[in-house]
Amino acid sequence: MTASRLHLVRHGEVHNPARVLYGRLPDYHLSRAGRGMAASAAAHVAQLGDPVAALYASPLERAQESAEPFAERFDLVPEIDIRLIEPTNVFEGTRMRRSLMNPLNWWHLRQPSLPSWGEPYASIAERMLGVMDEAWTAAAEGTTDGDIVMVSHQAPIWITHLRVAGLPLQHDPRTRRCALSSVTSFERVGDVWREVAYAEPAATGDAVDVGAV
Repeated sequence: MTASRLHLVRHGEVHNPARVLYGRLPDYHLSRAGRGMAASAAAHVAQLGDPVAALYASPLERAQESAEPFAERFDLVPEIDIRLIEPTNVFEGTRMRRSLMNPLNWWHLRQPSLPSWGEPYASIAERMLGVMDEAWTAAAEGTTDGDIVMVSHQAPIWITHLRVAGLPLQHDPRTRRCALSSVTSFERVGDVWREVAYAEPAATGDAVDVGAV
């Protein structure tokens, strides 16, 4: 098999009426709009013209549900890989703005370059590139041509973008270019990854939960 592209797809909108930072907490599922967003992402990848031969997803429910339209469209069973998961975060389960107003939490903000509130950015980049490298190598050893799709989360996808671009990993989470159900596409030439496309195929203007951790 020869893979032409690897697509990192962010999950769709989550049903989160309490507006909490859910992180890795269980039982956070896609909203009705989020399921439509996921379907739009799958349709976008399909219209690119290449088949999808391998599908991976984070173990969190919202990512697995966002992988379902890809599984149905390309007749695939998603492989669940822990390396695609959301980073840890000490503010998980809280309302972020309220937490930041509490001086007792300011200690967690002492070193944003790591960041000090959760999994180091360098760790996120390492695990993401690790699963990407393994999937690309496995594709080369297979028998069916096609692209690779990995359904993950905003922070891991954005950190991967920064690492591949050779940019500093430290950033303001509010500035991430990684919309709901967006598709960030990469190619690997030899051992070098390069980003080749970014698309936002889903309508997200009415989204309530847009996330930024």
